[in-house]
Amino acid sequence: MAKTITCLYENHDQLNQFIQNHELCEYPNLLVQVFSSNIDQSFLLQLHTEIKSILPLATVIGCTGAGEIIEGQMVESKAVISFTIFEKTELTSVLLHQNDYENSYEMGKSLAQQLLVFDTKAMLIFSAGEHVDAQSMLNGLYEGSPELIVAGGLAGNNGRLKESYAFTGEDVTTQGVAAVALQSDQLVAEAYRNYQWQEIGKSFAITKAKGSNIYSIDHKKPIQVLKQYLGKSFVDDLPDSGNEFPFIMKDKGEKVPLFILEILKNGAIRVNRKISEGAEITFAYPDIEGIVESSLQNMRHLAKKQVDTIFVYDCMARKRFAPDFTVKELGMLQSISSTNGFFAYGELTGGKTGAPQLLGHALTYLALSENSGQKQNNHKLTFKYTSPAYLKNVTALTHLMQASHNDFFLLNESLKVSEQYYESLFNTNTDLVFSTDINGQIKSVNPAFEKTFGYSRAEIIGKSAMKLINSEDVPRVRMHFSKALKGKEQYYNVTIQSNSGETNLFQIKNIPIIVNDECVGIYGIGRNITEQKKIEDKITELAYYDHDTGLPNRVKFTEQLENMLSRAKRKKRMLAVLTIDIDRFKLINDSLGHFAGDMVLKELAYRIEKALPGGSYIGRFGGDKFTVVLSKDVNVEEVMKNSKMILQEISKPVEHKGQDFYVTASIGVSFYPEDGLDEHSLLKNADIATNRSKNQGGNRVTFFSNEMNDQAITRLELESYLRRALQKKEFYLMYQPLIDLETGKIFGSEALIRWNHPKLGRVSPADFIPLAEETGLIEEIGSWVLRTACKQNKKWHLLGYDRISVSVNVSAFQFQQPGFLKDVKRALNESRLEPHYLTLELTESTMLKNVDYSIETMRSLQKLGVKVSIDDFGTGYSSLSYLKDLPINTLKIDRSFINNLRVNTSDIAIVKAIITMGHGLAVKVLAEGVETKEQIDLLKELKCHYAQGFYIHKPLMITDFENGLKETEILKK
Repeated sequence: MAKTITCLYENHDQLNQFIQNHELCEYPNLLVQVFSSNIDQSFLLQLHTEIKSILPLATVIGCTGAGEIIEGQMVESKAVISFTIFEKTELTSVLLHQNDYENSYEMGKSLAQQLLVFDTKAMLIFSAGEHVDAQSMLNGLYEGSPELIVAGGLAGNNGRLKESYAFTGEDVTTQGVAAVALQSDQLVAEAYRNYQWQEIGKSFAITKAKGSNIYSIDHKKPIQVLKQYLGKSFVDDLPDSGNEFPFIMKDKGEKVPLFILEILKNGAIRVNRKISEGAEITFAYPDIEGIVESSLQNMRHLAKKQVDTIFVYDCMARKRFAPDFTVKELGMLQSISSTNGFFAYGELTGGKTGAPQLLGHALTYLALSENSGQKQNNHKLTFKYTSPAYLKNVTALTHLMQASHNDFFLLNESLKVSEQYYESLFNTNTDLVFSTDINGQIKSVNPAFEKTFGYSRAEIIGKSAMKLINSEDVPRVRMHFSKALKGKEQYYNVTIQSNSGETNLFQIKNIPIIVNDECVGIYGIGRNITEQKKIEDKITELAYYDHDTGLPNRVKFTEQLENMLSRAKRKKRMLAVLTIDIDRFKLINDSLGHFAGDMVLKELAYRIEKALPGGSYIGRFGGDKFTVVLSKDVNVEEVMKNSKMILQEISKPVEHKGQDFYVTASIGVSFYPEDGLDEHSLLKNADIATNRSKNQGGNRVTFFSNEMNDQAITRLELESYLRRALQKKEFYLMYQPLIDLETGKIFGSEALIRWNHPKLGRVSPADFIPLAEETGLIEEIGSWVLRTACKQNKKWHLLGYDRISVSVNVSAFQFQQPGFLKDVKRALNESRLEPHYLTLELTESTMLKNVDYSIETMRSLQKLGVKVSIDDFGTGYSSLSYLKDLPINTLKIDRSFINNLRVNTSDIAIVKAIITMGHGLAVKVLAEGVETKEQIDLLKELKCHYAQGFYIHKPLMITDFENGLKETEILKK
């Protein structure tokens, strides 16, 4: 995974110590980002030199800005250094000077040539200097790489784009770009940009311009237009004030901001991008409500993903204009993952988010992860924001300005209607337009009307508009017509057949025609929405219905459940919520494949739906989980009857390619109002009951109880504690002696993990080990146990007990991980323990999950010199044909056979058979759970090699175990 750590620079010694403390010199793929609002050239050069001297192999990139962002916090006049460690991503950087190229577009093309390779996933770019046309540079970069993800920003200096700096590890520029490419096919990169503008006032035309300089707006000097509309104070405060009131211009179909960078001679202005004469521009102001809503939606989206680190490039104008929201927004990002960056004077973004752009007043970020297969565990995060009073006032003022503009616009249009309405509403309108008198007789139609319906003007004028529609729609349309005559605008959809017989769906708008305060007819404006309606229906289907089964998905089902709860509350009726989970469905997917699994799920969905009584509602929540609401005759007996019917339908054989397959299901039930008053509580409690059904073997129905909820909460609490136990050093190891039955001496130990929690006390391994396996934490915990046990065993060797070995249990999850062998080698290397003193204990089920993989891994372990033992032998389902092929050193007889080991019992026969088999396979046999001298004597008689158990000794702390090592023959005690 990618990991970012950050440092506020103070001096050389502090930086050097920070780098040494975090061992940053050891990482081959280290990205160092440096951001500073201190623009003193000597300071920057000194810092640049220090970093390269300490980390000569690191990839360095940075620039000056208007403030720094460190771990989601804003700082000023500091130097922030972030160090991002990549495991699977290679880094390549370059610095280009504008003077070396004819224009910025060519510089962008050069950037692509030097950095883009087949696996370049993303690029960071920092631009410095007023001579760099950042938009043109992006256009050149994207000429041959439209899918490239880009993030970055424009460097600055105290509000002026002069003498800003961008740099890499090799060079510094005041007129150019610094860039670094992130190259990996395993890197997941997601770029985001949040900027929304609200246009205010009239549109202006650029009447004279060259490059990025504007000399005339509506044939007036730009400075005059700015003073007229925004006032002298605004002009005096440029260019800082320009970040809050930019122009908006349409560029390739998208609205982009034009920020005023400089006032030129003779009242001209220079803006942040090239502009053409004839372009239309409008004043704009940030859409605060839209920005906040978009940001919150994105936070919720991002929190569901695996994110290792976030590089954020925020606009200095947002910090100035909305400081409260800027602080909260950065804090939200930090709650998802480490968030670092700077405040820029223009933000660069592009790739999957859309065309490459130079933005302003925007938040942009690049979220990175090298672990695409994992899911983010941020389900508990919530993102809310309440605007402070000043932002609400600004929003209200903006609305007022827009509304006033609209009022003036409508007033102006009404003055021109006598000479312009015909052309604008009829002849040049691409929508069909017609007018009628108060009786509904058509008086005029536009060319689009004639083309759409195939009627000429002469054929249609004077006819009743009602003749065009189906008779069943006439009453509804007549109602809308009457309301329009009363002065109310009307919108409705209606099906209309053309002269050729083709039928389409149209959206019609009726507007009253008012002359001298009297309605004399209506205008009708229509648009063919047939294809749009099909698309909307498809979108609705995708958004609210499961693709495989056609059933409502989680969103639609929850919405319907909420509605049904409202009705149940009003009518004081009960509801039952059932969650149905198909038992062991993974076996179907694994054996038949996912396509066949989907077919089986469709069949099961059909069966469940067929078994439901009237008044039911069914949905699919993904995977093999279905959810049902029962609303009629809801009582325990009836619900149990319906549930058993569902189980009966599911249990019938499913035929696939001539073969029958059998599945069962687990059902959990919660009742309204007894088990919950809202949809979320009912679904949660039904889930808890379903889990109880599955834990009890499946193929059963379980009704929710408060005891289950308490157990679920306790389990969640234990999981929360478990996730922090390793970090808080709450785990420790105990060691149980392993005895050679022939000599009576200790020859080794079994390392056993224990957990001492400050609140819960000692937690039984039987409680936390299964939970660790279920959550995946067992891999990290198992790795810690392995390293700790090896180090301790090596310490005993150094104390003179150089023949002692150690056994470590390995979970199935840990054993199946691709990096398991590396973990073993790492433990041996770190401890310097000779491999033949380490035994790894695996259960039968662990080895048989994937026999070929298991055998290969076990052989690799033995090649290292590590010994392999089968733990709890006799309790699994090992096939003898597999057993003879398994590369093992030891069989451990399960304690269940040793507990009742007596003369003339069946257990002694089983134990004797296992020991005999062990001798035949040339492997050692160890009996665990020995608790009596009689058992020891019998095991010796049966020629068992080793033993362990409470009769010999219980698990011991390190000191007590060392005391035991001093005993020559521990069995004689």
